[in-house]
Amino acid sequence: MVAESIVLYRPVGVAELELIERSGWRAFPPRLAHQPFFYPVANEAYAVQIARDWNTKDAASGYAGFVTRFHVRSEFLARYPLQTAGAAVHQEYWIPAEDMDALNAAIVGTIDIVAEFRGEVPA
Repeated sequence: MVAESIVLYRPVGVAELELIERSGWRAFPPRLAHQPFFYPVANEAYAVQIARDWNTKDAASGYAGFVTRFHVRSEFLARYPLQTAGAAVHQEYWIPAEDMDALNAAIVGTIDIVAEFRGEVPA
């Protein structure tokens, strides 16, 4: 993509994906009151793990997980340290909810779906 951007991933459920689509595939929705941070992840393997293993079992995610990929300007991400949440593959950024407009403005290009997983809806 652009040399000054970093590729990130975000596992999302059905409702969040619909909001991303409504933005023209250019923005993530604002965080809800109980979501003080936005957690994009640094590699596809971690995003797949969340989308496949967690979202597909979660009613709030619509029993589906989608892996999105997007590019963010490097100078925006420079203010946030990369965090490791568990194993070495579990790398993510913790972006405060109040910085979502700035994050969305720093997205280069569109937000793309790179994987989709469906779970079983309980009877």
